[in-house]
Amino acid sequence: MIRPARSEEAAVVRSIVHDAYSHYVPRIGKPPGPMLDDYAGRIAAGQVWVLDEEGSICGILVLEDQSSALLLDNIAVAPSAQGKGCGRRLMVFAEEEARRRGHDAIILYTHVLMTENIALYRRGGYAETGRVSEKGFDRVYMRKDLPGQAGAAAR
Repeated sequence: MIRPARSEEAAVVRSIVHDAYSHYVPRIGKPPGPMLDDYAGRIAAGQVWVLDEEGSICGILVLEDQSSALLLDNIAVAPSAQGKGCGRRLMVFAEEEARRRGHDAIILYTHVLMTENIALYRRGGYAETGRVSEKGFDRVYMRKDLPGQAGAAAR
């Protein structure tokens, strides 16, 4: 079940993000942006969703409305749950949520050195829209259009 995160789950969310991203620290030379985020604040803002399987949170999603699209700000799956379809379920949910909110696209970014993420997003239908250096990170921005869906969601 994918549901909004509760305030008392901030530590669990942080832990999943830490565990999912910590192997990137040696590659990029510092903690990736998601490891530095304020998850209590994100939860309070209604931006964090969790994949809860029988009372155990195995994945998280941070979604943020933007004027032009839904921003998939972060997706993380606990290492013990990786390879079991949890990430795919969260991605499908993000697309459904974008449609529900009336967006016709999802945007995301990842670090330029997270090449396996870039390849995964490309396989999922995302196209690269640009590369920038911001907040001390070299990022690749990507977008997936959801044609014909925004009008249906807005009705």
